[in-house]
Amino acid sequence: MELRYQIEQLHDIAVVRCSGRMVRGEALEDLRCRLEQLEHARVLVLDLSQLDQIDAGGLGVLLHLRRWSRQRSIQMKLVNPSPFVLRILEATRLTAVFEISSLEEALCILRAADHPPRYAVA
Repeated sequence: MELRYQIEQLHDIAVVRCSGRMVRGEALEDLRCRLEQLEHARVLVLDLSQLDQIDAGGLGVLLHLRRWSRQRSIQMKLVNPSPFVLRILEATRLTAVFEISSLEEALCILRAADHPPRYAVA
């Protein structure tokens, strides 16, 4: 199955749900270009739970997007990588490079960022 993705942007948070195969090709290049066109994003969340396969081209695009997001002060998170994708990320030691979490953890972090803690003053 070819790479499919859905981009949802709410205010300054963009969530990208990817499914299929993140492999070298036109669909992967299209994803990279579309994400580079995001405006006003502060957080980029890539949901990888429905990915069946990833190759060196897919890993290269993830690394490119990491560099691109850091240059623009955009926080990038990978969430819910499928077991296969997680094994590839671990084998290539990219788990030390990317922020990887569950979708629930990412949402909690994002909610906390939107609502800073209030402190009681005595």
